[in-house]
Amino acid sequence: MSQQRKALWETDIDEELQDVDLNLAIGSYGQNGLYDDAQSSINEATIVAVQQQMAQQAAFAQVPDVVKRFIAHFHQAVLENNLAEITVAYESGWNRLTEKFYSKTEWPEAEVIAPLVNDDQIFLILYRELYYRHVYSRLSPDIDDRFHSYENSCELFNYLLNSDGPVPLELPEQWLWDIIDEFIYQFQSFCVWRSKAKSKSEEELTMLADGGQVWSSYSVLNVLYSLIQKSKVNEHLVALQEGKSAEEIAEIVGEYGTRPLYKLLGYFSLIGLLRVHSLLGDFTLALKVMESVELNQKSPFTRVTACHVTTYYYVGFCYIMLCRYPDAIRTFVSILNFILRMRQYHTRSYQYDQINKTADRMYALFAICNALSPTRVDDNISNIVKERYGEQFSKMSRGEEGIPAFEELFLYACPKFISANPPPYDDSESLTAYMAEPPVEPAQRHLALFLSEVRAQAPVPTLRSFLKLYTSLDAKKLAGFLDADEEEMVQQLMVMKQASRSVSRVAHEKGLLDGQMISTSDLDFVINENMVHIAESTVGRRYAGWFIRNTEHAQRVLDGLRALPLPVAPPKAPAPAAEAAKDGAAAPRTGGQKVAWGSVKVA
Repeated sequence: MSQQRKALWETDIDEELQDVDLNLAIGSYGQNGLYDDAQSSINEATIVAVQQQMAQQAAFAQVPDVVKRFIAHFHQAVLENNLAEITVAYESGWNRLTEKFYSKTEWPEAEVIAPLVNDDQIFLILYRELYYRHVYSRLSPDIDDRFHSYENSCELFNYLLNSDGPVPLELPEQWLWDIIDEFIYQFQSFCVWRSKAKSKSEEELTMLADGGQVWSSYSVLNVLYSLIQKSKVNEHLVALQEGKSAEEIAEIVGEYGTRPLYKLLGYFSLIGLLRVHSLLGDFTLALKVMESVELNQKSPFTRVTACHVTTYYYVGFCYIMLCRYPDAIRTFVSILNFILRMRQYHTRSYQYDQINKTADRMYALFAICNALSPTRVDDNISNIVKERYGEQFSKMSRGEEGIPAFEELFLYACPKFISANPPPYDDSESLTAYMAEPPVEPAQRHLALFLSEVRAQAPVPTLRSFLKLYTSLDAKKLAGFLDADEEEMVQQLMVMKQASRSVSRVAHEKGLLDGQMISTSDLDFVINENMVHIAESTVGRRYAGWFIRNTEHAQRVLDGLRALPLPVAPPKAPAPAAEAAKDGAAAPRTGGQKVAWGSVKVA
């Protein structure tokens, strides 16, 4: 029956379409491939968009609810410019959630959390700044991360600098410093990574050849100088030093300079320029850009501890490379004493480890300075240096034998220098030659310059040790001590004379480069015919500080003892009278009444 019905159905169709050309009616639908090609191209774009949307939805579903609530709250605080809530979310909430959920993975991408913030592009730029900072600090950034972080930084600074007027955004001081600090750190990291041409894959070589301006020195310096110019921070600092009123300062700096956002970004950019020029090896220019900044406890950078420590570290290092060791010692002593006093508060900061690492490097630099320019300094700092670097310090006082110790401490404590010029990725032949004979690394170039100065002063410690034994000494006898002829001995004396002179800042000078020539040694001499006359100026020990520190220590110990609870005497069982009398009669008398300090008073 079914076969009959099928046959009848086929017959009806044939009769109805008997006079119709099916090819003309239907056409070449699906036969010539044109529609298939169009459909495939449409489907590819659509499918990719749908897949991305589905992937974002899946990723969004994986975000913990507490993170979603945090991002929504964070966004609301930024919209309302609520500095208190932003500070709590930035310094506490972000780091706490990072430790709990993202200690070894990336945070959700900005496109994933965009629905939570109504696709607010400004907040998403700020979120990406935190996102890439987390990638750099906890994970290993790949080339896409490095390029995208640069693009996000450009978007942020373009928004701040190229808007029609000051942007309606307020951020806490710590975050503003971290934005500048991270911008420079990522630039430094990219330059170090970019210089290692041999380890690059073909894809990375192609991207580096096409992206020549990505993280270029020019673009980074342009951002920092633009922020300084836009905020007129130098004019602001000069006006403050001249004692001008708030109204006069507001008129000088204009609408941008009166906004805390721009004023602080401009100020932190000065510190950033100090750092960038130091990394590039221009130590004179690094101190020159800081001529309006005063190094004291009232400066704005002291409100952000990480900025405070960074400023003194780079200023001190610039002084070392300019052979101004007394200024470097004063700089390091000032900040290291500050860190010691504030140590109990640093433990609460999420930057505690970074501050400690920088402090340890400054102790190493202090040891180098004290070996090259011996001077009496704070006992606390000296004791810590001897405890950490005592072995290297003793070697550095032995002249030529101490060169390896200088090299070790310098490479440990110096910043990671960078080269302003990248390898020639856009020219294959030049790149091949570059790989065959790579240039000397920047750190090694600066080390060679530093060691040349150290070697020039190598005879000084030995010569100094002999001169300290005499008030006058025959030149021939001194040459015999040094196993040298008289001409060579005179040369060593001149080297010592030069080493005991240095340019140093005085109290009334404001610029970091300003200074006067002073004597840095307590040992001086003159040569009169064949005699060397030595004069040593001894500085009396300052007992007041020693007594104050030990008195404070004794007071702390006494307060601790007073705070302890009194010991409770164990209960004693009452002894029978007979046994007590018997024991009393049998026991010999060993002494009388006890006195206060525990001995026995003889009756």
